[in-house]
Amino acid sequence: MKKDEYFMNRALELALKARGKTSPNPMVGALVVRNGKILASGYHHKAGSPHAEIIALRKAGNKSKNSKLFVTLEPCSHFGRTPPCVDSIVRNKIKQVIIGIKDPNPVNNGKSIRILRKHGIKVKVGYLEDKLKNINEDFNKYITRKIPFVVVKVAQSLDGKIALSSGDSKWITSKKTRDFSRNLRKNFDAILVGINTILKDDPLLNCPDKNKRFFKIIVDSDLKVPLKARIFSRLSRGKIIIATCKNNFKVNKIKLLSQKGAIIIETSRRNEKVDLKFLLRELAGLEIISVLVEGGSQIVGSFFDECLVDKVLFFIAPKIIGGENSLTSVAGEGINTIKSLINLKDVQIKSIGEDLLVEAYVYRNNRKPR
Repeated sequence: MKKDEYFMNRALELALKARGKTSPNPMVGALVVRNGKILASGYHHKAGSPHAEIIALRKAGNKSKNSKLFVTLEPCSHFGRTPPCVDSIVRNKIKQVIIGIKDPNPVNNGKSIRILRKHGIKVKVGYLEDKLKNINEDFNKYITRKIPFVVVKVAQSLDGKIALSSGDSKWITSKKTRDFSRNLRKNFDAILVGINTILKDDPLLNCPDKNKRFFKIIVDSDLKVPLKARIFSRLSRGKIIIATCKNNFKVNKIKLLSQKGAIIIETSRRNEKVDLKFLLRELAGLEIISVLVEGGSQIVGSFFDECLVDKVLFFIAPKIIGGENSLTSVAGEGINTIKSLINLKDVQIKSIGEDLLVEAYVYRNNRKPR
């Protein structure tokens, strides 16, 4: 068992080499092992490229016969962008497959295991399951619920403010924190902000990885986004999505934005705003499996109001702003009773220079959207 866990850990390390690059597929690592020695290894690089098992088997060649195959996720049994991996495993006469975790995809869940056993191949399942669920948490939600994994990111003062009453907000957290925070974008398919962020800061919202498939989403109920915003400039990298409410009077503006390359998603009005749940389903249809919500406070609050947040990243600077009119980090409608408090779990607190990062998951209780 200890040896199996050692090799599965190695496969996990391989999988993580492609963090942020495999969407809409999961990260997967694989090893071909015989007599306690690694003959070959592989990991899935990006969607459409060979899966981890195939890479490892190709490297091993004829040596794979009667070997063990360690793979972090159950091999696929269906045709997608690539042929089924189970067919190659059978052809290469692997004697045993050790699987970290079953594939959450309903199309495949447990099916490959049955096929392998039917061909006389021994199968073990269940190694490092918590770790493996964690690294593919975005894929797991997307493939089972057809909606992206949503992470809210906030940079605030110790007293929960993101801007002074004058609107000044640069900079509350340190440069080290801002650089760390910006690098997080590489791990997501999309960044999302509200229209007020565009109007106030005119950001580019670029991803540090220039080669990454990346979407920039603006939630803009009344289509106020300026045609000359920097996000449409030559400096901007990535596809732009503008989510707005259906409005027959904005047909010409929609046409002009489309000419600039923007994808327009129109929703019905929900509480006089964009229907965020509908938007997320539309994003899943574009194979966007993870969204980083960067603000501002109204859009962050709306995501909490609608119970659409999976995880939070709060960067806290050891500074006090104060003032009733200073901007709080989470606005929206808020809650009506203490019993409705949004609880967090698996809380981790890390230091980034003098600042703190509070990372946690939103606890799913019986709380319903407003």
